[in-house]
Amino acid sequence: MGVISNGTTLLDAGALDSGIPTGAMTLIKTLTASTSATLDFLNGASSVVFDDTYDAYVFKFYNIHPATNTAKLTFQADTGTNTNYNIAVTSTFFTSQHREDGNNGALGYEASHDQAQGTAFQDITNGIGNLNDENMNGELKIFSPSSGTFVKHFISTVQSNYDTNWSMNSYMAGYFNTTTALTRAQFKMSSGNIDSGIIKLYGIK
Repeated sequence: MGVISNGTTLLDAGALDSGIPTGAMTLIKTLTASTSATLDFLNGASSVVFDDTYDAYVFKFYNIHPATNTAKLTFQADTGTNTNYNIAVTSTFFTSQHREDGNNGALGYEASHDQAQGTAFQDITNGIGNLNDENMNGELKIFSPSSGTFVKHFISTVQSNYDTNWSMNSYMAGYFNTTTALTRAQFKMSSGNIDSGIIKLYGIK
């Protein structure tokens, strides 16, 4: 909602500083997997924007389906022209779960998915089943990736089918421990390819 003065919505009319956060989401890029080893978002390439244009960026995952059963969707980032994807990560990970037969409902921390200044690709999900009807959906948000002052925080919430009959709701958060601007993000499965699915990148003002 804009700021109204004398019957005029100043923000919508552009009279106020465009840097004021509004929460509006702008679709930047859509990538579609087809037996893809990685899906890559690089600032300045193929119409991708991943800089200080937006205050935060959201990656939305639609029907991510692994080629390998119980593989996990993972991600990393890098700076400048680097393509090592090994920025230090400190993260947390917990999951709520429930089976189709009504058993094994639980909520718990999962230390096997977190990192403490690790440089590996960060797990976004638990394992995802690769049966024809199994998939993963959700989102990952990264805040101020181009900041030259602060570390870069991220938060994700995803829902997946696991091992044919589990509902797994995974919550992951952490930060890239660098004050250098991030310029790229890469997504891949922990093993095998991303058989199919879509990742959309949005900017949030």
